[in-house]
Amino acid sequence: MKVVFDIKYQWRITKYNPIFRNDKGHYLLDEWTCPSEIGNIINGDSFTLEKYLVIEHAYVETIIEFLIEQKQYSLRVIQASNRLISHEDKKSVLYDHEFGEINIKEDMIANINEIRIICKMILRNFADCQLYSKDNFFVHFGWDYYMFIGSNQKSLTAIKFATNSGLFVEEFSSPYYFEEKDTTRLVQWNEIDVEIKIVVGNEEIKDVPLEEYRKVFNLSDEHPVFGLFEITIERMDFFQKFLNHKMDFRKYEYGFWAGH
Repeated sequence: MKVVFDIKYQWRITKYNPIFRNDKGHYLLDEWTCPSEIGNIINGDSFTLEKYLVIEHAYVETIIEFLIEQKQYSLRVIQASNRLISHEDKKSVLYDHEFGEINIKEDMIANINEIRIICKMILRNFADCQLYSKDNFFVHFGWDYYMFIGSNQKSLTAIKFATNSGLFVEEFSSPYYFEEKDTTRLVQWNEIDVEIKIVVGNEEIKDVPLEEYRKVFNLSDEHPVFGLFEITIERMDFFQKFLNHKMDFRKYEYGFWAGH
């Protein structure tokens, strides 16, 4: 998952001490990488919920400190997955009642309190999305509890807060960052009425203004038009004029994908 920006400063902010990386950047110590490991014995030590929450709090409040320092009090949600929280999810020790009070939607604007909740949900694997403010700020979450923040400010106060909270801040370009010029956009399709959905065809679309995509998908002017979007039959006429493939909704399901 990558996001389109023009951001001056980028950092990798994690619980992993860089002195334990080899010359290829691989981390050499055996540490927990996911909250699902709570209850396990790691390096002879019990990984408890309490220990996890200390680290999670440091991650989430570091994000808030970055936002406050640059007087940024909201972020836009993009690439939001459609994951539904199941009855089994709600039985987890990691589930918080406030998770049920927020409806994460593509292109929504989240305030500071909502950002806290969304980031907790992402870190606990109850949600999947990215947060950003166009050409100004982003938060990316990767696998294994990696977090990347980008800003157009040096953010020295927030970096100090992260360090004092036990995290490690490294100047590092987010692997989920790229520019509009590197974006590929295409229509892809798979057969309907099959148990396993496999893309059976795709066709690239070029030279269409972003404004047209935003209009057809009802997106804001700030949305970078990145991610995966459903193409309904109502949107068929818009896309058919750019394709050699003859769209057939009786046989295929269609999606619009934009990425790198």
